[in-house]
Amino acid sequence: QVQLVESGGGLVQAGGSLELSCVVSERTFSSAAMGWFRQAPGKEREFVAAISWSGDWTYYADSVKGRFTISKDNAKNTEYLQMNFLKPEDTAVYYCAASVRYRLGATRALEYDYWGQGTQVTVSS
Repeated sequence: QVQLVESGGGLVQAGGSLELSCVVSERTFSSAAMGWFRQAPGKEREFVAAISWSGDWTYYADSVKGRFTISKDNAKNTEYLQMNFLKPEDTAVYYCAASVRYRLGATRALEYDYWGQGTQVTVSS
């Protein structure tokens, strides 16, 4: 069973930074595309960022473009989301996800096969 474990969430003031990490239990991580999604209270889960299995392709939601950076370290089976210039509207539970079916990259939740449990990010104004 593939497991994804997020860490790095917390409380930060607006304008601050956080780095989220997602460790994947299986070696299949190196051949999987990865992504980050978030869900705020009362809202649907939304796409944040994605990266291809090789790391050569990345894609961001317009709302985070220029502020967030996604990356992956295949040697460590770990995905990262560096979040800078955080805003109160970034407050949400953040989920990492892995796709073995769409290795070149995916932006829709249904394209992902495995999900983490989520980590809370709260940005105060």
